Amino acid sequence: MDTFHTVPDMTAWSGQQAAAGSRIALVPTMGYFHEGHLRLMRMAARHADRVVVSLFVNPTQFGPGEDLDRYPRDIERDTRLAAGEGVDVLFVPDAAAMYPDGFQTVVSVNGLSRFLCGASRPGHFAGVTTVVCKLFHIVRPHCAVFGEKDFQQLAVIRRMVDDLNMGIEIIGHPIVREPDGLAMSSRNTYLDESLRPSALSLYGAIRLARELAAAGIVSEPELRRRVQEYIGSFPETEIDYVAFVNDRSLETADPVDRATVLALAVRVGGRVRLIDNGYLFPGTAG
Repeated sequence: MDTFHTVPDMTAWSGQQAAAGSRIALVPTMGYFHEGHLRLMRMAARHADRVVVSLFVNPTQFGPGEDLDRYPRDIERDTRLAAGEGVDVLFVPDAAAMYPDGFQTVVSVNGLSRFLCGASRPGHFAGVTTVVCKLFHIVRPHCAVFGEKDFQQLAVIRRMVDDLNMGIEIIGHPIVREPDGLAMSSRNTYLDESLRPSALSLYGAIRLARELAAAGIVSEPELRRRVQEYIGSFPETEIDYVAFVNDRSLETADPVDRATVLALAVRVGGRVRLIDNGYLFPGTAG
């Protein structure tokens, strides 16, 4: 496995692969790999001849007071894990390489970014779409793989790719969960064991909403009330949002239907912000 730290080295490699007729897949990450990341890499390998994994903790998608400085990092471990998955290139730029002096261009998807995480984290998605757009231009992939846990992020990136005629296939990978149901996340390392039951309230809320919808309760206000009460019954939980949204527009769905996704963001223990989501009717294609 090659490791590149500069934009010219990465772009030169991609150019050589394209000239040889190889199909390139990109898996953008912020590192501190877990099984969810590794499954993205495996999916990428099924869709391409060469796999590039980018590892960059992107400062522009963190807001004031968020966890940029303490975001978990372990480059040596990440390198071993990526190599073990047969990844061809690990691209590890620094902030100066991605945002050189004088940088002032922002790529923004205004509509879809207004909802959910975009409402509570101003500027977050502009940071995401800008860095992903840059990675696409640097790596020049034919396809890119993203996890569906960040449901809004996936929708925003798909919109950007379509709107800007990038011609890149965006592939979503289903949420990977730990044995108890908690959606895998690098931020799970912040959780004390005592907070685990409260963290699991997100997945429990999805299951509750599915049960209610299957029983014929399709009123959005009623479902939202029941879910909020459920999450609030766990200690040290603070709801950022509970939203029943259309899977394409991300606008509120009322009544809910087969295109409805329950999206959740909850702070646990005052400092760990967790997100999760799920279709109300399992088996619905996204």
